[in-house]
Amino acid sequence: MGAAPPLDPSVARLRVRGLCKSFGSTAALAGVDLEMAAGEVHALLGENGAGKSTLVRCIAGALPPDAGSLEIDGRPWRPRSPAGARAGGVAVLWQELALAPDLSVQDNLLLGRELRHGPLLALQSTRERARAALARVGLSDVDPRRRAADFGIATRQRIELARALVEPAALIALDEPTSSLGPAEARALHELVRELAAAGTAILYIAHDLEELRRVATRYTVLRDGADVGRGTLAQASDDELVRLMVGRSVDALFPRSPPRRGECLLALRDLRTSAGLVVERLDVHAGEIVGIAGLIGAGRSELLHALFGLGARCTGSLELAGRRGMATPRQRWHDGAGLLGEDRRREGLLLGRPIDENIALPRLARLARAGRLSRGAAATYARPWLERLGVRCRGPEQPVGELSGGNQQKVQLARLLAAECRLLLLDEPTRGVDVGARAELYRWIDELARPAPPTPPRAVLLVSSVLPELFGLCDRIAVLSKGRLLEARPVDELTPERVLAAASTGAW
Repeated sequence: MGAAPPLDPSVARLRVRGLCKSFGSTAALAGVDLEMAAGEVHALLGENGAGKSTLVRCIAGALPPDAGSLEIDGRPWRPRSPAGARAGGVAVLWQELALAPDLSVQDNLLLGRELRHGPLLALQSTRERARAALARVGLSDVDPRRRAADFGIATRQRIELARALVEPAALIALDEPTSSLGPAEARALHELVRELAAAGTAILYIAHDLEELRRVATRYTVLRDGADVGRGTLAQASDDELVRLMVGRSVDALFPRSPPRRGECLLALRDLRTSAGLVVERLDVHAGEIVGIAGLIGAGRSELLHALFGLGARCTGSLELAGRRGMATPRQRWHDGAGLLGEDRRREGLLLGRPIDENIALPRLARLARAGRLSRGAAATYARPWLERLGVRCRGPEQPVGELSGGNQQKVQLARLLAAECRLLLLDEPTRGVDVGARAELYRWIDELARPAPPTPPRAVLLVSSVLPELFGLCDRIAVLSKGRLLEARPVDELTPERVLAAASTGAW
């Protein structure tokens, strides 16, 4: 496949003027302007619900705008479908991967664009086209005949990008492309983005991580409540300025830190070993404190939380959790007052097609059932106070949770733990894929859960995070999981980010 065709530098690759899109009485886009050049990586910022996805869907032919205009290379752009947009050189890589897991890689790459000889598929040409696209994303060694499900998340992410490159791409929109990648995979993706831009492809890059955006993008546009509220050069904008544009206020104290209230020990591990090969010599977590677990992607942090909660690997050694000694089932953990907020809310944390109230009530469904059937009124009554308390933006308890933004979905998971009266919270990447405004709210809630105002008793929090500022901003102590072993948890005042990274790499403090 060749690079995007050369352009007159005076012509913008993408020009958006006064774009509007409403759903009923809700204006998702209210007169958005945006312009980007060929070969530019342009950052699109905004909170969840600001209109970023709606704008991309209009550009990609998935939604028709109500008003305004779109131009590609100086020509009117109004694709009737995503397939029509792809044929015109516009592709999107969404945060939630859309590969068909049981199809081969080559079938995924050319799905809807199959090559044929008469009524038959042209298998040899298909394989050659697939290999060329895979080579563009550094996957020359991948056999295109293998199933997509055979590969890990980082490789599937690149396969998804290769699908956008099967045909010449004038514009690619990337939605949180590194949310499931480790540092090495993210660096490789950023290098690929720079190569594509150097070849003339315009990249519209959506991410919540400002540091990541600064590494790859040059200019930015900020959306808030469906309108563009700021644009400029990233090098000339401070983080505080960008946050203020996104949320409409200054976030001076992103990480609250309440006075410590150390209480009873709710998690005590001694010489613990899991069947997955993880070793914990000693770990205590008390009510009133937040203990973080750092480590590289793939170190086994999520696996450790799952094992403690009764999922996956079996444990040997001394384990006491929320008053129960030894292994237990997830049902028993919930009963004892321990709750897990999973890393992947869409796959393991929420029932996306079910109402919000059912998702919140999952650990307590038996209490809300009447003659073996869930009482809708009881479920709504159970969930509504927590929706109000956490400020979940929704139509009501009966709305399917899959319709909510990422930040509000995380709040629903947190509401489940609150409603179940959990004393020990196991939080796995609680702010992944959440915008900066919702992240600040989640930080406040995590701190208040651990150290609420008297007379509410304190809770214990064990927090896994890949974001070092998050660990240092929230936690009282940090442990590092490296080479299958959890290093001793140490007070944050004794640590630096550099020391934590070194321990994660070497396996020693």
